[in-house]
Amino acid sequence: MASHEAPGTALVTGASSGIGREYAVQLAGRGWDLVLVARRAERLDALAGQLREGTGRAVETLAADLARPADLARVAERASGGDVDLLVNNAGINGYGPFAQVGPALLGKVLEVNVVALTALTRAAVPGMLERGRGAVVNVASLLAYAGALPPGPLPERAVYAGTKAYTVVFTRTLAAELAGTPLRVQVVCPGLTATEFHLGAGDAPVGGEARIHDEGGMPPADVVTASLAGLEAGEVVCVPGLADAEAVSRLAAAELEVRNGSGPRMAHRYRTTEPTRE
Repeated sequence: MASHEAPGTALVTGASSGIGREYAVQLAGRGWDLVLVARRAERLDALAGQLREGTGRAVETLAADLARPADLARVAERASGGDVDLLVNNAGINGYGPFAQVGPALLGKVLEVNVVALTALTRAAVPGMLERGRGAVVNVASLLAYAGALPPGPLPERAVYAGTKAYTVVFTRTLAAELAGTPLRVQVVCPGLTATEFHLGAGDAPVGGEARIHDEGGMPPADVVTASLAGLEAGEVVCVPGLADAEAVSRLAAAELEVRNGSGPRMAHRYRTTEPTRE
């Protein structure tokens, strides 16, 4: 949001650790009231207490598993509230593993959290934002959205997870184009490997105990969020926190336009075994 606007309430999913927790910390520091959503109530309550004491902001907590329809409905109702001027869809699970071996129930949960919940919460928030003439949505994706052609090793086995993050990128960019000319801002942030606990589990159950960092390391989540919020201020639709060459995103869009030229009425010559007979 532009720096001259008075902050309202930000709803952040996946706020109990990692990138989501850092959004909560930085937004509270900038004067935002918060609604924090995650599965782990004890972590949410501890964070809320710290932020209330440290910043004086109002902080609500909603313990919810976004893969459960009833929980998602509760969060969507709150996201539609007239005070919510910023929605951060950060919650996500990975379901890593060989596609033929990962259980269908876990893969379904990846889709429910990473795609269905993100879409439903955005749909809940945007109409009211449009009516009020202000608001922003930040969707957290991953650079794995662009890794479809790369084999596992050192990257994870990730067919469904990467697919959900590709959805997040395309959904956000297309929505941003649809909302161009309105006061709303829409951003997708695509971190690379980040120093969080995300890789400590597949997502079928919350990581227990104190907050930890997986052994692979990566960019500090504070840097990811700092880049995201700076990009939002600058009007960036696609934010890649570690990308030095910002024009790479424009070149990607140009390459996509070239591929879109395949929408013509005639099949490409390479697919023809014989020339068609014309009378």
